[in-house]
Amino acid sequence: MLVLTLPDLIAIAYFFGAWLIYSYVIEKTAAGKGSLNARVNGYRDNWMEQLLGRDVRMVDAQVTAALQNGTAFFASTSLIAIGGALTLMRSSDDLLPVMSLLNLGSVPSRQLWELKMLGLIVVFVYAFFKFAWSYRLFNYFAIMVGAAPPPAAKDTPAAKAFAHRAARLCEDAGRHFNRGQRAFFFALGYLGWLLGPIPLVLTTSGVVIVMWRRQFSSESSKAFASDFEAPKP
Repeated sequence: MLVLTLPDLIAIAYFFGAWLIYSYVIEKTAAGKGSLNARVNGYRDNWMEQLLGRDVRMVDAQVTAALQNGTAFFASTSLIAIGGALTLMRSSDDLLPVMSLLNLGSVPSRQLWELKMLGLIVVFVYAFFKFAWSYRLFNYFAIMVGAAPPPAAKDTPAAKAFAHRAARLCEDAGRHFNRGQRAFFFALGYLGWLLGPIPLVLTTSGVVIVMWRRQFSSESSKAFASDFEAPKP
C-alpha cells in the first residue's frame, strides 16, 4: 500500500533539495564566501594571532568555554527534540482525532503520520551528531589554546603555524555547529508537512529566505562590510 501521494513526494523532494542546495551554496561556492559565516572565519585567525601575544589568556579560555557550552546546549536540546518526536509518533491514535477536530486540512493516516514523525526524528538525529562532533572539536580546540606557545615565541614560524592550525580547528567546529543549527531551522520548515505538501513547500521556502537574508543582507552581515560606518553617538 502506497503511503505517500505524488504531492507528498514532490514536497519532500523539494524540502531535502532546498536543504542540500542551500548548504552547498553557503559552504562550497564563491557566493558563500560573502556569507556571514565565512566572514567570521577570518576573525578566528586574528583571534589566534592575538592569543599568541597575550601573557594572560583568561579571556581566551572564557570564550572557548562559551563556545563549548553553547554547543552542549544544542546537543542536549537535540536529544529532547528526538524524545518529543518519538512521543508524537507513538501517540498517533490520540493525536489524529484531535487534528480532525481542529480542521487543519486532510487528516493523515496513521502510517503517514508515523512516517512524517520518523522523518522529523532523522532530522534531529542528524543535528545531534553535528552538535556532538562540534562539541568534541571545541574540546580539542580548548586543549590547543592551553598548549599555545609563549608570547616570546609568537613571531616564530612554529608559533604562526600553530595559530593557523588552531584557527582551522575552530573553523571546522563552527562549520559543524552551523550545520546542526541549519538542521534545526529546516526542522521548523518540516513541520509544515503536518498540514500537507503545499504548506511544506511554503514553510521550507520561508526558512531558506530567512536564513539567506541573515547570511547576506542582515544588519549583522552589513557590519562586516568594508564600507560600514559606525553610528555616531
